[in-house]
Amino acid sequence: MSGATTGSTVPRRQLGRHLRDLRNASRLTVRAAAKQLEWSEPKIWRIETGQVSLRSLDVEAMCKVYGADAELTKGLMGLAKETKNRGWWHAYGDVIPEGFDLYIGLEEAAERLSWYEAELVPGLFQTPDYARALIKRSKPERNDAEVERRVHVRVTRQALLRRVTAPPKVDVVLNEAVLRRPVGGVEVMAEQLAHLVYLNELDSVSIRVVPYAAGLHEGLMSGPFVTLHFPSDGNGRNAEPPTVYVEGFTGALYLDKPNEVERYESAFTSIWGSALDEAGSTSLLKQAARELTK
Repeated sequence: MSGATTGSTVPRRQLGRHLRDLRNASRLTVRAAAKQLEWSEPKIWRIETGQVSLRSLDVEAMCKVYGADAELTKGLMGLAKETKNRGWWHAYGDVIPEGFDLYIGLEEAAERLSWYEAELVPGLFQTPDYARALIKRSKPERNDAEVERRVHVRVTRQALLRRVTAPPKVDVVLNEAVLRRPVGGVEVMAEQLAHLVYLNELDSVSIRVVPYAAGLHEGLMSGPFVTLHFPSDGNGRNAEPPTVYVEGFTGALYLDKPNEVERYESAFTSIWGSALDEAGSTSLLKQAARELTK
């Protein structure tokens, strides 16, 4: 898992956690730390949540305030240099929503994703025309060039499904409503459903559908989410803790506390159990496409 592939996301998150733990160990609040460093509180928060890269000198200053020893300070200063790595998506910073670069980096680094969607096809599975319809609808004032760059980012993300080296295992559950809503029109949606059938044939992808007949199920309470699991390092520890990504209308949540992750994993297991098996799901995808084009 090279820096060129994952960019700076994982090093930024790792460094942020180390610095947060040091601050807590020194019994400093975010406000007190910001005051001593002569920084703003939001800057400390962005550092600790892995949203920004860091200079080695900034890390050295933080370690001094937090009372870290020389050896740990040196190690964290080295880690700071890795937060400068750039993934392919950094070239599209002008069209990637604020903060979403963090998610893309985690997605690139993950070895397994468990995904539930209630209303729309996940971005990782969208055809260009389906993505284009959504992007245009979200902000009609966007010009064609910006729309196409956004579509290109979404399609480029999908390369990880077919990458030669360790493609992630992706388990997805869709509500039947996703299949029945003709986003972009009948032809666009029929093509999108055919694409889902194709993806379901990949060894690394499993798409299940919860039919209307299933009635009340856990996903109706949890809402859409994706849980990302990461590979182990040389010592058998996860490079990153499992993380739940929950996208909202005005922002996103990254949840990695064990009790939070456990609750969402339990929800996904329940939703998966409410879904049709793979053959039944593929059959329903094909049926929905036929009914669209009648």
